[in-house]
Amino acid sequence: MTKYTYDYPRPALGTDMLLFSKQSNNIYILLIERGNAPFEGFWAFPGGFVEEGESCEQAVLRELKEETGLEQSELFQIGTFSDPNRDPRGWIVTVAFAAWINMEETKPIAGDDAKNVKWFSLNEIPPLAFDHAIILKKAISDFVKGIQGS
Repeated sequence: MTKYTYDYPRPALGTDMLLFSKQSNNIYILLIERGNAPFEGFWAFPGGFVEEGESCEQAVLRELKEETGLEQSELFQIGTFSDPNRDPRGWIVTVAFAAWINMEETKPIAGDDAKNVKWFSLNEIPPLAFDHAIILKKAISDFVKGIQGS
């Protein structure tokens, strides 16, 4: 393993996946229940750290598969979220992605560090871990409403 040394602090890099589905007149989002600290027992987006040699896109697709068993090919980048206090473990910048999927054709299964996985209506979102409420608000504004309006 390569050891790195730097003259100044650097953040860790993570990714988050917001997977949406539309059924009748309702929009749903797939969330995982966290099995580990921090925020153990809270609901969150599938996601995790970018590993050495991975792009953010590769990392978010890997994390989605590890935590839900689902695969996705099309991604829309929601944005980069870099508040130094967004994660109690340290300075972690995340790149959030979104996609649409047909929930009736999927069978998500909790895996890796996800204790549970469940579709939630946007009208019934539970308290979210980290800054995921902020990320969700931006995704609804930039992604969901944009798709609905087209």
